[in-house]
Amino acid sequence: MKQMIYLDHAATTAVRPEVLDAMIPYFSQKYGNPSSIYDFASISKTALRTARNAVASLIGADERDIYFTGGGSEADNWAIKCCAESYSSKGRHIITSKIEHHAVLYTCQYLERCGYTVTYLTPNELGIITPQALQAAIRPGTILVSIMTANNEIGTIQPIQKLGQICKEHNILFHTDAVQALGQIPLDVKQMNIDLLSGSAHKLQGQKGVGCLYIRPGISIGPLIHGGGQERHRRAGTENVPGIVGKAAELALTHMDEKSEKEKKLRDYFIQSVLERIPFSRLNGCPKNRLPGNVNFSFQFIDGESLLIMLDMEGICASSGSACTSGSVDPSHVLTAIGLPDEIARGSIRFTIGEENTKEEIDYVIDKLDSIISRLRSMNPVYQTFTSKSR
Repeated sequence: MKQMIYLDHAATTAVRPEVLDAMIPYFSQKYGNPSSIYDFASISKTALRTARNAVASLIGADERDIYFTGGGSEADNWAIKCCAESYSSKGRHIITSKIEHHAVLYTCQYLERCGYTVTYLTPNELGIITPQALQAAIRPGTILVSIMTANNEIGTIQPIQKLGQICKEHNILFHTDAVQALGQIPLDVKQMNIDLLSGSAHKLQGQKGVGCLYIRPGISIGPLIHGGGQERHRRAGTENVPGIVGKAAELALTHMDEKSEKEKKLRDYFIQSVLERIPFSRLNGCPKNRLPGNVNFSFQFIDGESLLIMLDMEGICASSGSACTSGSVDPSHVLTAIGLPDEIARGSIRFTIGEENTKEEIDYVIDKLDSIISRLRSMNPVYQTFTSKSR
């Protein structure tokens, strides 16, 4: 088998061995339904409570305010649709941004078809939604603001505390999609004025198909999924106990500082090396205020999909954007929103570093990037014309 260097941790992560060990007994030994009343089932119920506490600790919340879901997309849908429905008597205007994950964007588009009005804020060139932009968009009848904590493509971290404070001052609900940020950077829902927060386990070395929604006490929203009385009558369906009890949140909190420091060092080395070595390259997103492992480059005069295919042939796993939109022929909606022309946006690629990656792997990737980009550009007549004129 050829060498594999995995640099797509924003798409998904490997389950930690400790997480897998914690999960296994709940498949065949401790398999009781947590909603049942007999003693055997209480083992699962206790395990859910422990997991709920771990997630709460990760975001500075109380255990009773964490609700388990089938993933981050479900949590986003629940927060946005049910807030819109529950608070429609106060207004029907929602604010989000142009660079949200499609779980938010498509949900907002659905609500527009239901008669709601949605304002899509434009970020600045670094991908930041400024407090001034949010303030200017608020109007009578604004009931909800949904801005992601950190962008999944370019890694820019938003000024969530300031955005949340504006919403608080205007008595507007504030939801944040924290799927990329959870376990990567410190979060505190109380200090950051967050009313609802979405998270996902598989981005922090947990199981796929498990997510959560934090709902601040006092927020009255109904269920997205109707049926049984699970999750205190707010989310029907028997809980995925093995996936939920996997200790991913607990381990993420324990190792966050060490993991973040290592990833930042590799990230900054990667960025500096590529920008110095490969001409006509640029970094997308905020240079400093970005997720620890996120690197997003645009390489002029190449096609990003061709670059990805050739990297894959060398055993390197990366992405041209969100894994949820892979295969799309359109340029990234995030990159076009920050002002990149289509031809440059199409030459973009995202690398997301994990704690298991090494400097030797990054050096290998840099070497391969340099040689592949040189090869692709040598076949591009536009590049040949451009360079001949500039000689």
